[in-house]
Order: sequence, then C-alpha cells, then structure tokens
Amino acid sequence: MRDPKTIAAKLFEGDRLALSRSISWAEDADPRFPKTLACIWERVGKARRLGVTGPPGAGKSTLVNELARHLREADRTVGILAIDPSSPFSGGALLGDRIRMEDRTKDSGVFIRSMASRESHGGLARASVDACDVMDAFGFDEILVETVGVGQAEYDIVGAADTVLVVLCPGAGDGIQAMKAGLLEVADILVVNKSDLPGADRLQTDLEEATHTRDIRRDGWEVPVVGVSAAKDEGLDKLLGAVDDHRAHLERVGLEAVRRQKRAQQVKRVVGERLDEELWGDGGLGGRVDSALNAGSTAYDIAELLLQDVLGGKLMAQTRDSKTEAAH
Repeated sequence: MRDPKTIAAKLFEGDRLALSRSISWAEDADPRFPKTLACIWERVGKARRLGVTGPPGAGKSTLVNELARHLREADRTVGILAIDPSSPFSGGALLGDRIRMEDRTKDSGVFIRSMASRESHGGLARASVDACDVMDAFGFDEILVETVGVGQAEYDIVGAADTVLVVLCPGAGDGIQAMKAGLLEVADILVVNKSDLPGADRLQTDLEEATHTRDIRRDGWEVPVVGVSAAKDEGLDKLLGAVDDHRAHLERVGLEAVRRQKRAQQVKRVVGERLDEELWGDGGLGGRVDSALNAGSTAYDIAELLLQDVLGGKLMAQTRDSKTEAAH
C-alpha cells in the first residue's frame, strides 16, 4: 500500500492502516501525500471540525475526551487529532493525550492520532490540516483538534476548524492571559472549565464583559461563555448546544465561503513553506547572503535584490541549478 491511488481506495473502504499511513505521509511531508489528497479531495468537506485550544492545564484533553463520549452517544463517529508537546531530548511526542483518552481508544467509532509539535510552526499547521482532511475523507462525522498551547502554530491549526473552543479555567489568571494572548479573537465559544472551583463565576463574568466591550467579531456571531466541569460531566450538553448554534450560524452566513477563506490561508502557508525549503535549504541562498553581508551590504539592500530576482523569476531558476550541481 504505497501507491496513492491504492491508499485512497483503501481509505474509502474504511481501512485504518491506510488512514494512519496517509496521516504519516502528511506529517512527514512525503511527496506522495499531495497525490493522495488529490485522489480523496472529492470526499473532503463533510465532517464538522472543532478546534480546542487554551493554556496548558485548562483541562483540554479531559474536555475532548468527554465531548467525544457525548458525540458517540449521539451515534456520531469521531476523529481526534491531539497535538502533543515534543520531548526536548528525543523530539518525540509525550502522548499524554492518548493516555487521558484511553476509554475512547476502545471504541471502534473513534480514531485518535497524536502529532508531535517538534517545535515547528508552518509545517505543523500544514500537517495538522492535512490530517484533518484525511480523516474527513475517511468518513468521520466529527473531527476534534486539540492543540498543546496558544502560540502562532496553534492559532493556524485551530483556525482551520469550523468552530474554535478556547478553554480557560479559574485560579490561573486565565482571563487576563486570554486578553493578552489574543485568545478572544480566535474564540467562537469561550469555555470556563472546572466551573465548580472557586473563582469560576468571576472568570465567566469577566469574559462575558470582555466579549461585549471588545469588537472581536464582525460576522454577527456573539461569542458565548459556557461553564463546564468536564471531569464531572457537567455542562457538556450546553456546550454542544452552543457548537450546534455556531454551526447553524455559519450555514446562514455561508459555511463554504468561510471555509474558502481558511483554505486561502492554508495555500499561503504551503507556498511559504515550499519557498522556504527551496530558497534556504541545501544549495540555497545562505552563501549568497553571507557574501553580500561580508561586502558591506545592509540586510534591507540584500533582501530587496533577492526579492527583485524572485519576482523576476531569476532566483528560483538559479537555486534549482545550484541544487542540481550539488547533487552531481
């Protein structure tokens, strides 16, 4: 099963080995993945995608686990992508999310995939969206994406979701952190987890005031603040009701148009990643930049010359020629 067409056919048959292999190709930027995606593209777009982000310790994994359970009780199949922090020593994922979701791993209607952050940025966002596309084509009704933190890569990942949940908890200064980190701007729904703890009511009130006093949305959606206690299975029905409300709102304003805008951002990321590889990889422009700096040129002068060459089509041809010579 190493041919994209064969992988696609197996994927449509419900083969989970093909599903795992396709996601691995996406994660590794394997040149076979774009061809695989082209084979399955007609089936991408049916699943509802839910992004879950927020500061570490907010209880995101527990929440995702309980959301998956409620969705399964509603007879919905669920694909989960958990972005794990990488080990600073080996680069491997710690896989803590899989441990916390052990109950779901026994359910044939649930698929869980961990993806290591590896301190990457654009590549992680690209691979994550690609993995969601594969799970979508596989036929899952719901796709849940949990990120490890609140950095730019995480914003890019959850930005590809239809609905973004920002999860906060009382007692950790999360309200102030949310405002400073710009979390209110990415949230479609704000979730106060551990709502049974002291300070939860105050956090919820502060967030409600913040959403009303700051002009953070322009599409007519008023961001709700929902209190839950995922560990105690409290408030999950209300939260899923808010998710349903947001989906209905998207369908009213034009879900496909919203998704196209997000795809356009994905295109920009892919182009940026490919340009970075072509221009700055082995045989790229590092030597030319060093020579220009040694000659006394400023960074801006060098950048202007390189941009002129890129826009004129010269630089890419030179880079390809130098890589070909290096290969021989």
